[in-house]
Formats: sequence, C-alpha cells, structure tokens
Amino acid sequence: MPTPQALDELLRQLKPRVCQDTDLETQTLIDWLGRQLGAEIALVDSAGKLEVSTARLAPDILADLQPVLTQLSSGQLAAAASQVGMVRVQCEALGRQVPRPVLVVGSTLPLTRQALALASHVGTMVEVLRRVRQADDLAVRYQQGAARVRLAVFMALMAGEVTLARRMTAGAVPPLLDAERLRIHLLRCPPSDRGRLISTYQDASGYHGRGLMVRCPVYDDHLICLLPMDHDGNSVDVGLAASLRALVRDNPHYALGISALVPLPATAQAYDQARHALAVACHTPERVADYHGRPPLAGLLPRRQAFAWARAFLAPIMAAPRLTLDITSLALNFPRSGVARLLDVSRNTVTAHLRRVQDALGLNLQDPRSRAELTLALAITDLPPPDDNAIAEQVPTPSVDSLLSTDAAITWAHAFLQPLQLGTDRTVHQTLQAWIEAGTDAQRTARNLGISRTTVRAHLRTAEQLLKRSLQTPGPGTHDLVHAFRIADRAP
Repeated sequence: MPTPQALDELLRQLKPRVCQDTDLETQTLIDWLGRQLGAEIALVDSAGKLEVSTARLAPDILADLQPVLTQLSSGQLAAAASQVGMVRVQCEALGRQVPRPVLVVGSTLPLTRQALALASHVGTMVEVLRRVRQADDLAVRYQQGAARVRLAVFMALMAGEVTLARRMTAGAVPPLLDAERLRIHLLRCPPSDRGRLISTYQDASGYHGRGLMVRCPVYDDHLICLLPMDHDGNSVDVGLAASLRALVRDNPHYALGISALVPLPATAQAYDQARHALAVACHTPERVADYHGRPPLAGLLPRRQAFAWARAFLAPIMAAPRLTLDITSLALNFPRSGVARLLDVSRNTVTAHLRRVQDALGLNLQDPRSRAELTLALAITDLPPPDDNAIAEQVPTPSVDSLLSTDAAITWAHAFLQPLQLGTDRTVHQTLQAWIEAGTDAQRTARNLGISRTTVRAHLRTAEQLLKRSLQTPGPGTHDLVHAFRIADRAP
C-alpha cells in the first residue's frame, strides 16, 4: 500500500482543483506521479492516442506496446507487464466502459509494490476526474436541452398551437399544458440572474412545477414565467407567483409585469399584456404592475367591413413564403436583431424578407404609421371570420379611414388618450405626436421640438405610466398610440 504521506500529497494535488471547480488537469497528476516514482508515465485515451505523458517518455515505447494496449482498451485484459528494451512497463486499464483508457508506467528499475499501488491510485483518480468532467458536460447539455424544449413549448403557445406544444414534448407533457387559462409574469432582472433563477425553481422533469420559466430570446433582461390558473383566476402554483413578487420586493433592480387571465391559446395576447404591465411597473415604487387594459381595436371594428379591408390590404403578400410572413409579424413587435436571434437567421435575412413585404405592399416599415396599419390588418385576419353568409355577400372594400371613423373606434381612441389629458399638461401629448412624426426617433424628436433627448425620454416614460403601454420598445403599444392619434385627429 502507498504510504500515508504519499496519499496525503495526492489529496493535496486534487483539493484545489476540485474546490475551485476548474478544469481538472490530468497532466498535473501524471507529472506528480512521475516525480514520486522516478518513472515515465503516459495516459493513452480510449481511442488509442496519447493524451498526456511525462516529458522524457520515448515515443517508440508506446508503438511497441500497441498490441497490449489494444487488448487492455478492449477489455480483454485488466493489467499487463512488459519489457521494452531496458524499460520495464506496467499497464493498467482504467474504468469499466469499453473502450478504456490505459495508464502506462515505464521505469529502468523495478518498481516496489507500494509504487505500483500508488500508480494504481493515481489511475483511479484520473478516471474519477474524467467521469466528473463527463457528468458536468452531461448536466450542461441536459440543461441546454431542457431550456430548448421550454422555449419551443412557449413559442408553440405564442402561435396558439397547444396541441403542437404537447406533441413537441414527446410524452413528457408539462402540467401547464393541461390548464385552460394562464397568466404571464414577465420579470425584468439582470441577465446573469436568469439562469440562476431558472435552476432554483426547476424540478427534476426540467419544468417548474405547474409553471414554466423561459429566458426571453429577444430581451436579455426578461424572464418569462407562465403560470396556470384555476377556475377562480387564482394561481395554481401560488408558491412561484409569491416568490416572483418577493424577488422584486428584495431586489431594487427587478420589476414584474403581470398579464390578465387568458385562455391557453391566447398566450401571445398575455405576453403583450405583460410587456405593457412591465413598462408601467418600471415607473412605480413597488415595481410590480398588473395589466388593466382595454379591448383591442381590431375586435371593435365592424367585422365584415374590417375583413374586406384587411384581405384587400394583405392580398399582395398572401402568396409569400411562410417564413416571410412569420418574420414580418415578429418584426412588428420586436427589434430586427431580436427577430434574427429568435429564428436563428441573420439580420440581413430579416431585412431581405421585410424589403420584399415593403415592396409588395408599397409601405415603408421604418414608418410607425405603416407598421401600425400592417399590424391592424394582421390582427383583423387573426380574429374569427364573419359567418359564411356574411362572407358570401359582396362587401365593398372600405378604406382604413372609414373603418377608423366608426363610433366604436372613436370611443376607443378617446378612452386610450384620456389619461394623457388628465395626468399631464399638453407637453407630453405634443412630444408623443412629434415622436410619431419623427419615426419614433428620440434624437430627431428632440431636435424638432428644440428640447433635449433626456426630456423626450422622460415624457415617454410618463406616457408609459399613464397609458399603461410599453412605448420605448417596438410593439403594440406604439401601434395603439398611432391609431389613437389618427382617429382623434379626424374625429369631431
């Protein structure tokens, strides 16, 4: 047996590497063993290639040992002793998984039993460290795979495809998909905290109890939490909902936006609501806000006339590839770089598809008014169509201005803008109008109004709090503002 002093020294070699959780360098152990035994040491990997060795090991020794190494690696032998010229060689296969790595010890002098036992101990430790690395790699790959599955489930729900989401989980269906309704809690936190939070609340199945936590693929500081609700509208997973609120309470850099209660296929609607609520939460002392919105404009317009306009408006791109339509829909709600990351395509690809849509529709998608009009047309076509008899009737195609001149649209616009009239003087209202005219460019807005960009940003933050809409990131908040101004400017 090795002496206690030798074993203590071996542990001292291992301790700093294990405790610091760094790469466990086999070379260090091999060099240490060579010094202890006064021998040359080599580790041959499972493929038969030299992995590490001491400096003075002659290459021809391993070449002469090739038949023995093959037998050891394949499991035919556990250990073997050979003579290569003047060198006595001891070989030992490591581990049980075939093919196996082999530890080779060569010395011109006979090695004592204690020396051979120490070499065997080092070989065992090398194999243990190898397994630790493999386990760590497997754990990382599992976490990455689980994250991809969670994101895929979320994206299927965003498309309203609950059945597809179930099929994508290959039998390991998350409890969330058995719920009828959900709320989305959108947590803003430092990007580095997202992985830690996901791991903290993750269970053995890779999900989060009855909920689901997903890194936002577009905004690095957003953590999306989907929580199922019971029939009374209360969270089925009360613990996770309470934990999210506690995180915000205890961390001044956190904020939380909470959607209204929606059916599971309406996850995209809940996500938009949570984005609006988060914009409000960021400007409140509690940094937590629930969504209290109004019905969307698309659902208030006369159904037959709205469908006739939307179909005519979108007709030039209805034959476009599905990827073009998907990119267009996403680009109306997220930055182009975020769309590229989300779909795993280049930003140039995103730009090319959007240019194709622009040319077909005769729009400038850099203009928020064009973006709002296209968004409205897409939202109308996403609604349940009119009944068959209504579709069969030849409805004249109205103009968008005539649709936005209906009583329902005017009432919606006045209600949308009313908080601006009650909560501020006219300066915020004027800044918002100038901001739309300037293509939502804060620098141009500031120059046109003769104020600082900081003032423009401050007015936008005030408007977000009053309107309960997200305005400083691309999305439905800006589209609603464009429509409200357009309706109000034309209304009596």
